[in-house]
Amino acid sequence: MSDVAVQIARRILLPVALLFSVMVALGLLVTRVLAKTWPFTVEDTVNRGLAAHRSPVWNDVSLVFSTLASTQLIVVVTVLVALVLRLVLHRWREPLFLCAAVSAQALIFLFTTMAIDRRRPAVEHMDSSPPTSSFPSGHTSAAMALYVGIAVLLALRARSTPAKVTWWTLLVLVPVGVALTRMYRGMHHPSDVAASFLNGGVCVAIMARAVLDRTLTWGRAKLPLGRSGDDVTRAGAAAG
Repeated sequence: MSDVAVQIARRILLPVALLFSVMVALGLLVTRVLAKTWPFTVEDTVNRGLAAHRSPVWNDVSLVFSTLASTQLIVVVTVLVALVLRLVLHRWREPLFLCAAVSAQALIFLFTTMAIDRRRPAVEHMDSSPPTSSFPSGHTSAAMALYVGIAVLLALRARSTPAKVTWWTLLVLVPVGVALTRMYRGMHHPSDVAASFLNGGVCVAIMARAVLDRTLTWGRAKLPLGRSGDDVTRAGAAAG
């Protein structure tokens, strides 16, 4: 196996597989082991409380946030931002980071819903229910990976602390709004969206370490500046 394949397995595949295992374990705890234990016994109460305070204004606001994390928009925004990053920065590191983070959370979400069967909250659902488990929230997980991923990239290029704080505040508020929206619209329990913060956030961290960290090298170790592989070989032969 090549050095690059080993590094991909160690830095990306293994952490993603571990995160998937954690998500499934959390799902089993919530739906089976601790299903009759507080605070999971009062989750429907939270959803009923939110449903009881629905209003036309908040319905519209919730629809906006829910749309920001819809599958179609997540895919479109990810592709467009990746293209802009490639054209502006003239390198693949940042586009690959963003696409990898969004893709990883989507795969973990999909396989977790296949392993965990949880009904949606016992309130009126404002959106059509997709054929997936309520655990975890795909909207929240996708919003976390995409918008926090963009926040990471913008913060790295920001030249001042206020600019970094601004980007983080504005973009982190999106997944928070999406999480509240999904509960408000009766689509997910609080623990569903909490687990999704973990999924999306850890995927961003995994890909940031694997792709954005310039201190890490892939494959063969870098040679001293200005020396080629042949130079090193000849030097070693002469020394011998």
